[in-house]
Amino acid sequence: MLMFGNVNAAQAALRNWVLNLHNELSGSGIYAAHIAINTWLGERGPEGIPSATPEQVAPLYWDLYERRETAEAVFNG
Repeated sequence: MLMFGNVNAAQAALRNWVLNLHNELSGSGIYAAHIAINTWLGERGPEGIPSATPEQVAPLYWDLYERRETAEAVFNG
């Protein structure tokens, strides 16, 4: 979608920053992870785009926090 074109660069920068932060903090007891949300959050999104509620996404954050095994996950709605 054209309206999301400029967001991709910011998302890529955030992802790289968090993955590098995760590596730097390894062994310190501090955990950093990135979750890419591949859906519209909330109601009334663009036609044809899947949507999800924050309550549907939250378990992925909790699972990453609890396991602390990976620095990245994707929510596909």
